[in-house]
This record gives sequence, structure tokens and C-alpha cells, in this order.
Amino acid sequence: MSFSSTKPRGEFLVWLTSAGLSIGLIMVVSILGLITAQGLRSFWPRPVSELTLPAGAVSPLTGGGPKILAEIHDTRANVVSGLGEYKLNAGNKDAFGQSFLYLPAAGVTLSEPLGVMRVERLEYGAALGYPVAFRPAGQAQVAADSPSFESQLASAVGQAGIRRERIRDLEQVRIGHINRDLKTLAEERRGKNASPASIETREKELQAAYEKLAAEARTLRAELAADTLVYRLVNGTEKTMPVGQIVGFEFPNRMGVAGRFGVFCHHLWTFLTDEPREANTEGGIAPAIFGTTVMTLLLSFAVTPFGVLAAIYLREYARQGFLVRCIRIAINNLAGVPSIVFGVFGLGFFVYTVGGTLDQLFFSASLPNPTFGTGGLIWCALTLALMTLPVVIVATEEAIAAVPRGAREASLALGASKWQTIQHIVLPASAPGILTGMILAMARGAGEVAPLMLVGVVKLAPSLPVDGEFPFVHLERKIMHLGFHIFDLGFQSPDSDAAIPMVFATTLFLIVLVVLLNLAAIVIRERLKRRFKTEAV
Repeated sequence: MSFSSTKPRGEFLVWLTSAGLSIGLIMVVSILGLITAQGLRSFWPRPVSELTLPAGAVSPLTGGGPKILAEIHDTRANVVSGLGEYKLNAGNKDAFGQSFLYLPAAGVTLSEPLGVMRVERLEYGAALGYPVAFRPAGQAQVAADSPSFESQLASAVGQAGIRRERIRDLEQVRIGHINRDLKTLAEERRGKNASPASIETREKELQAAYEKLAAEARTLRAELAADTLVYRLVNGTEKTMPVGQIVGFEFPNRMGVAGRFGVFCHHLWTFLTDEPREANTEGGIAPAIFGTTVMTLLLSFAVTPFGVLAAIYLREYARQGFLVRCIRIAINNLAGVPSIVFGVFGLGFFVYTVGGTLDQLFFSASLPNPTFGTGGLIWCALTLALMTLPVVIVATEEAIAAVPRGAREASLALGASKWQTIQHIVLPASAPGILTGMILAMARGAGEVAPLMLVGVVKLAPSLPVDGEFPFVHLERKIMHLGFHIFDLGFQSPDSDAAIPMVFATTLFLIVLVVLLNLAAIVIRERLKRRFKTEAV
């Protein structure tokens, strides 16, 4: 009997599992590639096309003419008619009432005029048009064909940015400090040992300082509106725009590859460092990046000690029996509870119970305005710490169990106590496994959205939880989060077409942030592994 042609049993299952792994990898790489391509594409400057409609066609823009000036975002077939159509961003929402529109491609002629200017504004999205003149305050206007037009306009835009930063410092920082001091004085006035005369004197001083700063802010705002830019829409209408409303400008049809790459880097940098604008569909995501990072780090610092202590007790001290088995089953089941349930628990226990109690004990003068009895950074971190606690406990238990028994016995034989053995032998050897649990907790916690919506994440947070004001870290403040930012853009944005590029870009940077945090923990874990491996040798 010959067995030469007989295939080993299970070979089909081996091929099946390898095919499943390959399909999974392809899917992961594909979705990451799509997110990366679409996210980075949103920063690349597109050419601006002038589309001439066929004779008799009616412009879809309110007040538009036979021509449309727009960026072509996509060319595709209409799902109903099957005919080709353009997806356009015509900008000038203040003039036409909409930015994005779909236009049938049949009979439309395209051109890319070199004189088109794209202006990024604080409001109403981008403005597309032909520059006419720059009118500096108190000086003769500079025509668009003047050699100094671009340099003078760029200088004015830079000065306007400096004035906006100054106004922000005045209104949000210095006047904000005055308002907080006035609030403190109002609380002191309600106290038992209040001194009305000294409080009134201090209030007058603060009010005088407020009026001085407010007057300076009004002067700066008037200066922002003094310089103006005149530009012409494609339908011939001339518009005037204060330079103080301009974030930046460019002539996209004049740029080569190097120029476009420079603009791409500038757009990328401003996206990472600016605050959101226009219902989060414009501007940057700096507060969301900061809030996500701080919350994830606090989550890690909160969950690791409790998870490690619980694992040590269950593995080293608890008598193994029915009760411990039930506890382990409960921990494993806790890992499968939907995250929104943890959000409801965090709202009821952390926010209303713990936070409300803290307000009653330490911030009663501020009531009925809550301090800790409302959503905040600390409650976000603790809620996610509770949600990811089972992951850390299980990973730590497995790491502790993997420590060689001989190392424990050698420590005990040399006279060390059980706790000394755990402290100096078991825990250092288990550190890589503990860090693995922390990495998994960080990865899950950084991407959660549902529970955070209930315990402290908001659409727009005007103040960061870490700043230069004492006590420097404000755990009670609400935060922005990249995951919630994506949800808000994708499902609650008033302009869904304008939000699509922001959704991809924000998703890309959420993935990058999670990867960077995990890589930092992985590097630490690998160093610990090499250290203990060397010590063992």
C-alpha cells in the first residue's frame, strides 16, 4: 500500500486559516490605505477650474451666471441617470448660499485661469474669485496687477493674525482671569466672614482693569476691519472682505509641484495646531489632540495600579476556590459589557454622586453652579479606567503566572518575605506583561466615544485642561476628543460634504496618535524585556 499520494490530514484547514489571515490583512491594509489617502488628500491644494455651462443651462448656484468657479472634488456617474457629473466646491457660501454642488458634466467646458485666488476665511469657508485691489487703511489702494500686491496683502494678513492672537489673549486669558476673580469675590460676599468694604474696593479695581482690556480689544478689532481686500466673483459681482477675516490666500493655478507641497505642509501644520471653526468643518484639531492625549495618559495612570493590585491579590494571596473562580468569571464578563453602560454608570456614580459630594464639601460657595458635579476630564479618565480594568487584570495575572517558580523559591530561601519576593522578583519580571495590558487598555480607551459623551467630552471646549493658571492641571474641565470630533463631523455637521475631508483627516490622526502612544509603551516594554533577559543570564 502506497502513501506517497496521500495528503496530510488537516492541510485544507491550514490553507483555509492562512487564507482567512490574508483576507484580514488585506482588509486592514485597504482601510488604512483609504483613510491615509483621503486624509492627506484633503490638505493637497486643488486647482480651481472655471466651468462654462452649455447654452440654455441654468446655474445651480443662487445668483450664479453661465460660469462657475470651483474646485473639482470628484467626477462620477449619477446614480439615477448614469451620466457623468462633477462634485464641486464653489466656495463663497455667503454669496451663493452653498459651497458644494453636483453639476452634470455633459457640454461643460473647463479652463484653469491663472489669476484665480483662493482665500481661506474665518467664516463661510473659502472664497474663490479674481482679486481686484488691496486697500490698506489710510493709504492708496494697491491694484491686483501691481508687483507689490501679494507681498503687501501677505504682510497685512500676518499682522491680522498677530492681532487676533492678541485679542484672544486679552479676552480668553486676561479678561478670563478677571471674571474668575469677580466670581470668587461674589462667593466671598456670600460668606459669613465677608468684608463688604474690601470686596467692593477690589471689585472696582477689577472692573477698571476689565474696561481697560476691553477697550484695547475693541481697538484691535477695529484695526482688523480697517484693511480690506476687493475681489470679483465669477458672475462679475465685486465683494469686499476685511483682511482680519483672512487666514491665508494662494493662487493655486500658478503653483508647481514644489509650491503645492509647501502649501500642503502649511495646511497640515495649521490643521494640527489651530482650533476648529465653522461648526468644526474648518480649522484644526489641536484641542481634540490635546484632550485625547491627556485623557489617555490619565486613564493609563488610573487603571494600572488598581489592575496590578487586583491581579496580585487574586494570584498570590487569595485562596483558590469557588469564590475566586466566580470573581474571575465576573472580570471576564465585565470586559464584554457595552461601553455605553460604563458611561451611564460613570454619569451616575462619578459625576452625580462623587462629584456632587465634592461640590457640597469643598465648593459649596459656587453652588448651584457645579464644579466637579458635571462632566469633566477626571470622570472621563476614571470611566474608561473602569471599562479597561479587566484587560489589565487578566494580562497582569498571566504575566505573574509566567514568572518561574524557581525564582520565587530562591528568594524565599534567602529569607525574603512574600511581599519582598513579589516586590523585587515577581513584579519586575512581570513588567513587560503588565505593560502589554496597559497598551491594550490605552488602545481601547483612546478610541472610545459612547461613554465619553455622557461624562465630559463636548463639541467645543474653549479652555484646555492644562494651562498656566494655578493649579495648572484642571481635572474638572470638559475636553474635546478625536473620536467624538469624528462622530460630530460625520453625523451632526450642518454641511456634510464639507465635513467629509475633515472626517478622513481626523480619523487618520486618531490612528496615528493611538499608534504613537502604543509605540512608546512598546519601546519601554522591549527595554524591560532585554534588561531582565540579561539579568537572568
